[in-house]
Amino acid sequence: MSFSTLTFLFLFFPVVLAIYYLIPIRSTRIRTFILLLFSLVFYAWGDIRYLPLLLLSVLFNYLTGQEIALCRAGGRANRARIALIAAVIFDVAVLAVFKYSNLAQPIGISFYTFSALSYVFDIYMERAETDGDLLHVAFYILFFPKLISGPVVQYKDLKEQIDNRVLKQSDLREGVVLFLGGLFKKVLLADNLSVAYASVTGLEKMAGATAFLGILFYGLQLYFDFSGYSDMAIGLSRMFGFRLEKNFNYPYASDGIADFWRRWHISLGAWFRNYVYIPLGGNRCSREMQIRNLMVVWLFTGIWHGNTLNYVIWGLYHGVLVLLERFVIAENRERVPKAVRILITDILVYIGWIFFFSPDLGSALAYFGRLFGTDGVGFANGATAYYLSGNLLLLAASLICCSPLPARLQNMMVIRKKSPAFYVYIGLYAVLFLFCVANMVGSTYSSFLYFQF
Repeated sequence: MSFSTLTFLFLFFPVVLAIYYLIPIRSTRIRTFILLLFSLVFYAWGDIRYLPLLLLSVLFNYLTGQEIALCRAGGRANRARIALIAAVIFDVAVLAVFKYSNLAQPIGISFYTFSALSYVFDIYMERAETDGDLLHVAFYILFFPKLISGPVVQYKDLKEQIDNRVLKQSDLREGVVLFLGGLFKKVLLADNLSVAYASVTGLEKMAGATAFLGILFYGLQLYFDFSGYSDMAIGLSRMFGFRLEKNFNYPYASDGIADFWRRWHISLGAWFRNYVYIPLGGNRCSREMQIRNLMVVWLFTGIWHGNTLNYVIWGLYHGVLVLLERFVIAENRERVPKAVRILITDILVYIGWIFFFSPDLGSALAYFGRLFGTDGVGFANGATAYYLSGNLLLLAASLICCSPLPARLQNMMVIRKKSPAFYVYIGLYAVLFLFCVANMVGSTYSSFLYFQF
């Protein structure tokens, strides 16, 4: 089930929220159990065939975590390490079987597998304690806002909130605003950018400028699709009393590749940093070992995203860029004006998206050729003018929304809650919601791009 469907907006979510808030239950544990049941319904609604696999993952990792905790408490470090290795082998093997074979991929398997591994790692690394409560672990992995497409919340960050959260009216209000902002990104921006991208890349021959336009459409679509989903997930969580960290922080305003990856899919970057990069030695080692550690992380990042050579190349491409930025041009970066650094960063990132959206390496290389006129129709033609002029308003709105400007205007409008600007702010969100619903009614369903990862 997708957040941007009429079924979710007008059936599933209102029912869950009403039961969660209106039933006179003081026990946080019972509320947690209710959310867990609805999370199972949410997943089964999307693909009930793989619900047993999901439950098996929860149970196996829960039992492994308990074994690790008991071994550590009993001073049996080697046995705890063996249990950890067994969990990693099991989780990675299940993920690999479905992700890198011809089998139908269970929805969200990459995300819930990383959540399960986070639980096991945090217990082993003593970043969090386990109280032996299966409900807590199951809820952490299965909580429906983050279940199928992240953010990749780490166990230690959610554990304390499960039984110690306090429902506040402000959380409900802030959650609604976050959710509606994400819905706007997904439905009004990403879905329309998807149509523009499909139209451009459907051309038999493409001028160089048209090919660049296709990359721009895709890069913006991917950003608004995934950041929109993340905002909705964070907003939903906030409405239930959970505070998740932001997953995107205006990445296209970054002035370097490393800065971009501190702003894009923040939760995944934190997962790889805490569970791969730092255990390998992080920065506290020789330059040669730092290079190895970084390239291992970027190799794994590419493999996590997909099962073709393209994703490996995409991961290593960014790894090389990070290395060049850190070890080759680090001392000279500040001499370049910030606006130029931002432009160069965006160009490099958008070029990398070619490997991301191309089905295979041959297609990616062919698209690179189109950027430089291999289709023989020049740098620009009538198709370029048609797709640029027809999507100019969409592009302008998208580029503005890539910047902090809308958030700054919003903050100015809500400083005084009874001012005219505040009521304009409320009215604007109401209008955006109506436009989103109208767009959902009048168009075909468009799933989130990151569901495929």
